[in-house]
Amino acid sequence: MPAALQVIRTAEARALDRPIRPLPVPWRDPHTVSPAELTEYIGFLEKACEEQPCSADLRTCLGIAYAMNYDVYKSMDALEAAVGLDETHFFAQMKYAELLFRLRALERAEEETVKAVDLAGNGWELSMARKQLQEIRQRRREGTQKPTWNKPLRTPALTLLALMAVLCMAMVIWK
Repeated sequence: MPAALQVIRTAEARALDRPIRPLPVPWRDPHTVSPAELTEYIGFLEKACEEQPCSADLRTCLGIAYAMNYDVYKSMDALEAAVGLDETHFFAQMKYAELLFRLRALERAEEETVKAVDLAGNGWELSMARKQLQEIRQRRREGTQKPTWNKPLRTPALTLLALMAVLCMAMVIWK
């Protein structure tokens, strides 16, 4: 038996026997929630977060509620705060990665989902994180991601400006 295989077989894997801990969200289907009820729930969560500033669960729920209300920046802030409060909180990490995935920041979403896979404490959490990771990698292969703007646009902009100036001058001279 090769040495590498021997090391893999003898290495102990983390036990995935932690109980499932659902977040306190009062609905199962986000499409059945009225905007008024969602706004009321967001207000409740904001007050609860002020009262308990160290609760990653409440910040995660607030981030989910903001995302359902299509308030991306507040959702991102709340989920980043939840991950910052408790780096071992699976749902905070998973929902943060899911938000990045839905925004098509696929490279960053993949990094965060890999962290969520490492934090999974039971089979259900692990399967959910692996499924999301599989979808992210499929989208990256298919090329459906936001383009990264890592090249300066100064030269093309100046060229376009010069071309437009030359065309304007040519039209003035021609008339």
